Amino acid sequence: MRLVEHIMGLPISLEIPSAEPAKAAFDWLREVDRRFSPFRPDSEVCLGTSSPEMTEILALCEEYERRSGGAFRARLPGRPFDPCGVVKGWAVERAAGLLREAGVSEFCLNAGGDIVAAGRTWSIGIRHPEHADQVCAVFDLRDQAIATSGTYERGEHIVDGRTGEPVRDLLSLSVIADDLTTADAVSTAAFAMGEEGIAWAAAQPGCLVFAVDAHRRVRKSEALARMSE
Repeated sequence: MRLVEHIMGLPISLEIPSAEPAKAAFDWLREVDRRFSPFRPDSEVCLGTSSPEMTEILALCEEYERRSGGAFRARLPGRPFDPCGVVKGWAVERAAGLLREAGVSEFCLNAGGDIVAAGRTWSIGIRHPEHADQVCAVFDLRDQAIATSGTYERGEHIVDGRTGEPVRDLLSLSVIADDLTTADAVSTAAFAMGEEGIAWAAAQPGCLVFAVDAHRRVRKSEALARMSE
């Protein structure tokens, strides 16, 4: 069955054999939205509290700022702290862990295009960056995750922390990895790097990349040919 709830400002869908184990996963995602949203004045992000989870999020932000040479930054000059670039993937990966702990081995959890596909082969489409009703690629994933960063939903919202300017030389960049925490953080950091981020993401351990640049050219890891329909 397919369940859908609106959490963190987006539809989150879960395909799962039985609805019962889904409650814990959705409850956790609602908790994340309450505790770690930069848009809620009473959240841990805005209040600056230091729970174990907040410490983990801060460590992820610092790690990918370092690995991207400062292109990814959760703290930009003149702006409040915003860890959204890592929080969603981290949170959805934990939700997937809750499903596994409940004995669910086969499921597909999709949070606005950031997806954990488990237990069998799932065909996952990547939305065309310019045509919302089309996909530009389909990959067969099993026990893997995929995350996509782009400008087609929220405009030029991803900024290169080294320059302070929006990224304009990419339309979308997707990363496939073994876990969504990695896929989401790498895709966000790589997009912030601009076109050079494609090669950077492909060089990250266990990561495969599919990107569309501003000239509508597709750039992808060679290994993806074995995973596409």
